[in-house]
Amino acid sequence: MPRSRVSAWILALVAALSLTAVTTRLAASDEIEFYAWLRSAAFDRDVDFRNEYQTFYDAAPDRLAGFKLTFLDLTNEAGHVPNFAPVGTAILWAPFYAVGHLAAVLTGEPRDGYSHPYIVAVTWASAIYGFAALLLTWSVVRQIVGRGAVATMTVAVGTPLIFYMYVAPGFSHACSAFAVSLFLWTWLRVRTSWSVRGLIALGLTGALLPMVREQDVFFLAGPAIDFVRSMAFAHRADDARAKDSGRLADRLRAAAAGVLAFALAYLPQLLAYQALNGHPTPTRLVMRKMTWTSPHLLGVLISPQHGFFIWTPLAAVACAGLVLLAAGRVEAVHRDARWIALLAVVMIALQAYVSGCVESWTVAGSFGQRRFVAVTPLIALGLAAITPSISASRPRRWLAGAVLVLGIWWNLGLMAQFGLHLMDRQRLTPASNARITFIELPGMAPAIAWRYLTDRESFYGLPPQ
Repeated sequence: MPRSRVSAWILALVAALSLTAVTTRLAASDEIEFYAWLRSAAFDRDVDFRNEYQTFYDAAPDRLAGFKLTFLDLTNEAGHVPNFAPVGTAILWAPFYAVGHLAAVLTGEPRDGYSHPYIVAVTWASAIYGFAALLLTWSVVRQIVGRGAVATMTVAVGTPLIFYMYVAPGFSHACSAFAVSLFLWTWLRVRTSWSVRGLIALGLTGALLPMVREQDVFFLAGPAIDFVRSMAFAHRADDARAKDSGRLADRLRAAAAGVLAFALAYLPQLLAYQALNGHPTPTRLVMRKMTWTSPHLLGVLISPQHGFFIWTPLAAVACAGLVLLAAGRVEAVHRDARWIALLAVVMIALQAYVSGCVESWTVAGSFGQRRFVAVTPLIALGLAAITPSISASRPRRWLAGAVLVLGIWWNLGLMAQFGLHLMDRQRLTPASNARITFIELPGMAPAIAWRYLTDRESFYGLPPQ
């Protein structure tokens, strides 16, 4: 059996065994929004989420006081209580939710959509989608640079993805990483021929992006630019041989099929918007928070309190790797590796742009710059590009290993501080965070691990009084 397949099976086994480490609860406003779509569709078949919101609020009124102000005391332009979440996460969770309902029936738990089997189902679903994202990421990276296991394992534990798989799986970010990884994996297969069937597949997977997280629609730009480039090459080829001038027309037909597939697959989201907001677009309560000149573009990347590169230093290393790969300074196995790396830089830049447009760009109170979890496969590609192969010199391997280990420990240290209220959860204080991470936490690590295994509910909740 090929080594890559053995490694994939090992990763799948680790995924199955680690499900018991998933925190099976929904605690934050976003988690309740995503879940409300699923529970309401399954039991009420409407877009009135007041009963779902009230149920969660009544269970923890002290913790959800802010939630009440926004989601129970306000209404949108259609007179409904608002829901800012798109429907894609609920759709991805739905098969698992059905299994949760069956488990409730078999175990005698309440069959109301709220009991433990239902919550376990959706939280485990996020973890499983996170592992699927890692497998797809590994495949994408290996196709381009010929290696990827180390980089994939590094992003698994060295970026906020692990937090949103295990500690706060009710958010959409693990599902977002899956949707983006699936889309990029599809793109690499489609771009060799741009066939009608391939463009349909790309359109279907592309529609999932904004249905899971609306800002993920900007990932469409990479394959779109790639397709336009291929059209230019096809046009030149047609000019060179007049006898066979159908190549450009074939590409146009395939593109039309892809656009149609995207539109049909995205239709459920349009219908959901129409039913909830009274128009087939996001609520104006969200759109008024966007400033399209992206005034916070630099802050969202390098702010000492909130920047992506400060929360996740490995992302800065990965971006450097992508630049080196695009410049041809790194060995790769894919003939278009330089071009793909350039498009990866464009896609990350677009995520920074749209994140900098949002009034709440700091994502204060959340772990990490969570809007960047979707770039997981691109971060892995950059790390794989900059990580030396086994044949490299020993000093270079040791240096790369040290950088990766330090990046991983920084991320795990911040997770511990965040979950145990050892830090200001509204922002980073880098010097204090570094002191705790590298000086205090090593001695505390065994006790923290034991506490997570035995008293998981004490993490990521209200601070002690």
